[in-house]
Amino acid sequence: MSAPTHTGDEAVRPAEGYAGDVTVQTAHAWMQAGRAVLVDVRTDAEREWVGFVPGAIAAAWKQWPGMVSNPDFDAQIRAAAQGGRPLMMLCRSGARSVAAAKRATELGLTAYNILDGFEGDLDENAQRSHKNGWRHTAGLPWRQS
Repeated sequence: MSAPTHTGDEAVRPAEGYAGDVTVQTAHAWMQAGRAVLVDVRTDAEREWVGFVPGAIAAAWKQWPGMVSNPDFDAQIRAAAQGGRPLMMLCRSGARSVAAAKRATELGLTAYNILDGFEGDLDENAQRSHKNGWRHTAGLPWRQS
């Protein structure tokens, strides 16, 4: 893991091409405090079947089937960042959200990646949601349809 930045906010880990990485706990705290907007960049199917964070903005980076780019992504994240609000990008495991954070930064927005994502890393049985991630972290709100 990278050392935290020295910007006075020890919760942010430095990253290349976007504002930095934050843990799911930090993302939740920032969301609750109104400090940043949580943007779920997973597919509509993932949010519907696996679960979602109440209050998050849905802006899929890619869509199923075929994992094609969402042509409305730029407009959706610009709307989410209205008024200069920073964005926190959430995906399944923290990979697509890096690409989304980089794209937001290219558009002139402030964007963070949420480490471990919604479902987290694979465990020793090659299963998610048992090791880390939003869904696994005790006390963080999420719902399933």
